[in-house]
Order: sequence, then C-alpha cells, then structure tokens
Amino acid sequence: MIIFDLQFLSLYLLVFVFGLVIGSFLNVVIYRVPNNISISKGRSYCPKCNHKIQNRDLIPVLSYLILGGKCRHCKGKISLRYPIIELTTGLLALGIVLIKGIFLEALILFAIGAILLAITMIDWDTMTIPNSLIIALVPLAILLAWATGDWNIWGRIIGALVISVPMYISLYFIEESFGGGDIKLFAALGLLLGWEKILLTLIIASVIAAIIGITMTKSKKESIKGKHIPFGPYICFGAMIAILFGDAILSWYLGFYI
Repeated sequence: MIIFDLQFLSLYLLVFVFGLVIGSFLNVVIYRVPNNISISKGRSYCPKCNHKIQNRDLIPVLSYLILGGKCRHCKGKISLRYPIIELTTGLLALGIVLIKGIFLEALILFAIGAILLAITMIDWDTMTIPNSLIIALVPLAILLAWATGDWNIWGRIIGALVISVPMYISLYFIEESFGGGDIKLFAALGLLLGWEKILLTLIIASVIAAIIGITMTKSKKESIKGKHIPFGPYICFGAMIAILFGDAILSWYLGFYI
C-alpha cells in the first residue's frame, strides 16, 4: 500500500537518492568491469583526459547538469547515458519500495535489479556478460529465499536447468545460436526465480527482442539479418518484470483455465 503523507514522502525521497548514488556506482562498474579495471581501487576519472574527478563533480545527475555535460578539466563531452543510468537506478529503487514496501526483500530485489542493469549495459556495449555479475546473483537468490521463506528447492533447480540446458544443447546443432553468457544468466536467474517465472522471463524477453529486431530491420536500409544482437538486455528486462509482477501475471494467465 502506497502512503503519501509527509513522513513517507521524505522516506521515498531518501530511497530515490540512495538509488541515484548506487546508479553512479553502476556507471563505474559498467565502464571498468569489461576493461578489467578494479572497481575498488582509484578515484573516478574522465575517460578522455584521465583527470581525477573532484568530489563536487560526483553528485549524481546534478553534477552533469551543473557542468553542462562536459568535463571540468578538458571540456570533453560527458555521455548523457551516465545521468540516465543514475535516474533509472533511482526510479528502480523507488519503484521496488512502492511495490514491495520497506522490507529486507525490497533491498535484495534492488540489489538484483542493479546487477541486471549493469549486465544490460555491458552486454549492449560489448556483447559479453561478465561471469562475476552472474555469480553475484547466486547468493542473492539464497538471501531472497531466506527473506521470503520460499524454499522451493526443486522448483529453483528445475528453473536453473529448464532453459539453460536446452540452450546449451542447441549449440551442438546451431553454432553460436546463443552466447555462453546468456546461458549462464538463464541458469542463475532460474535459480532465483523458479521454473514458472523463468519461463515467463523467456517469453517476455523473446517477444520484446522480436519486436525490437523487426523494428530495427524495417527502420534501416541495410538488413540486420545474420547479425548478432545482444539478448542479455531483454533477458534482464523480462526477469525484472517476472520478479515484480510475475505472480500477478501468472495468476491472470491461469485464470483463463481455472
């Protein structure tokens, strides 16, 4: 239940700001992890002039606006994607709290969502999904099961295998039909979601990917047929929908047959 008195509005604002800060950290992860740069050492720096960024220029979103989207030192253009990711993470934190409430479950779900956002952007940029981010989902799956009391072990084991195994087998018949990162991501998410919601994730991801693929084909003079497109972003999007609304969607669907 969403409450809009002053006390809760202040709390929602704090949640949003917390999300912005985590979004700023995600920008570091998205840039450094694919480039094999430690995320725990060294201050943030401008990727164009390598000048270390001052604390006053590290305020999420506001620093970008104050600086006019340019580095204070070299005046190089700062990608608009940085504040967009910060805003997205802030809205993600706020949305999860509005849907789930202020509970441990919401914090765990936000951590999962933040990792999925990082995976989305890294896969979009590099066509690879870092193993470290996939592995990070496993302890979160265990924590979520503990926080919610949902210890359906067999459902989670089946979820980890029901899509990843067929995808892996398909590689022997259709070379490069799927990326290894996609297979491992489905396995980790299946452990997290269970077999019903991981199947829902696959359906959502496939539909969205098909719609965007068709749209891209029609909007470009050159066909994208035969070209690889990252599937990870669509998997992550489908997973978040399944996490937040999966129970409602499945109940609505099963209502047609009961």
